[in-house]
Amino acid sequence: MPARRRRPSRPSAHARRPRIPGRRLTNHHNDGARMKIGIVGAGNIGKTLSRTLSAAGHDVKVANSRGPETIDPVALSTGARAVDAADAARDVEVVILSMPFNRVPAFATALSAAPADAVVIDTSNYYPLRDDRIEAIDDGEVESVWLAQQIGRPVIKAWNAIGSASLAEKGAPAGTPGRIAIPVAADDADARKLGMMLVDQTGFDGFDAGPLSESWRRQPGGPC
Repeated sequence: MPARRRRPSRPSAHARRPRIPGRRLTNHHNDGARMKIGIVGAGNIGKTLSRTLSAAGHDVKVANSRGPETIDPVALSTGARAVDAADAARDVEVVILSMPFNRVPAFATALSAAPADAVVIDTSNYYPLRDDRIEAIDDGEVESVWLAQQIGRPVIKAWNAIGSASLAEKGAPAGTPGRIAIPVAADDADARKLGMMLVDQTGFDGFDAGPLSESWRRQPGGPC
């Protein structure tokens, strides 16, 4: 295993908060109602979220970089629709980015098609051997803070601290003894509540992990 980069003892002032405006979520976002969700990325994590969130009653569309005809039928098995990547962010309330970390900034232009109040959730982690080196993160910037700056929107971090097989196979109804918990980080408290609600609907307890500046604890190699 390659040596992991050293983490700062505390986030720098530069890393504490993305330099982008926040937004308050509407009551509709947090009341458990049916939501319009676009998932960009249909790999192991994306297809599981597509399946479970559709099963929870949400209107889900899912896209990848290769076209809707290439999406695994498992992702569509509970009612989600396959669409082109350019359509995934249009007319939705939540956009879930489930792609390799280094590809997310390139999606910023397509993400601009999402409504201004759409919530963005990122599931990715930075792996230097896969994603190429990102100097700011190697120097100690928090991954999620850096990503929010790149796409110009606030970000909720969720589903990044669980393996894809466990996400697909180990979900359980609320109240089940030993139910696995998944941390959810965001700078806005209402955004964290929304993230935790969606995590619960995928079969896991949502855990309030605080602001993005603390999400470095759940990065690969972090203390959790």
